[in-house]
Amino acid sequence: GPLRGSVHDLTAARIWGVIRALAATGLPVLADKAYQGAGTHILTPYKGRDKPEPLKDANRAHAKLRGPGERANAQLKSWRILRKLRCCPHRAGRIAKAIHTLQLRETAAR
Repeated sequence: GPLRGSVHDLTAARIWGVIRALAATGLPVLADKAYQGAGTHILTPYKGRDKPEPLKDANRAHAKLRGPGERANAQLKSWRILRKLRCCPHRAGRIAKAIHTLQLRETAAR
């Protein structure tokens, strides 16, 4: 069920079993710095200032891989239709795919 807004993302992911489900797939997962300590399969950027150049390069590569997903999430949030869905929540995935398709068409037309 719903959790308070003050619950940290990593705590919520653990409560809902997301971390275990991702570990069970065996696939590496890219996450932001907030997910450090989630497990060896959760790849996060390196923290800290004045990192050596190889760690900076690794963080840049990590950001490039995560960028398209972050951009897609930001675009979906701009579509107001997802804010107040009045349909079955299981249909939200199809709606999100349709919105993404429309967004791609709009971007390609520019």
